[in-house]
Amino acid sequence: MSKTFSQIASPEVLAPVAEYFKVLSEVSRLQILRCLQTGSLNVTEIGEATGLGQANLSKHLKVLTQVGLVSRQPQGVSVYYSICDPTVFAVCDLVCDRISTQIQKRAQEFEQMKAFSTLAK
Repeated sequence: MSKTFSQIASPEVLAPVAEYFKVLSEVSRLQILRCLQTGSLNVTEIGEATGLGQANLSKHLKVLTQVGLVSRQPQGVSVYYSICDPTVFAVCDLVCDRISTQIQKRAQEFEQMKAFSTLAK
């Protein structure tokens, strides 16, 4: 049975939620997830798409794999990574939408202040 955020009270149960967001708080990891949104890629392809170096990329892919957001499939001499939890994109879409709304609101407030400033002159 799944629980919603409002049903969780104990710090022990909230800890994995915090870990999930901690993983998503790294720009490089978000770049990797965004890159993999279109399909499986190997390390070289992800590196070319993100501009991340091999060591840095490997470190972030390991974290994403450990938390279950990304899976790895060896194919010949290459390893291909793919998204195994597509709900992460719904979370990112919600956050992006919220940020966009905040930016639009601030822009409107700025325009109102600018108009008021012009009227006051």
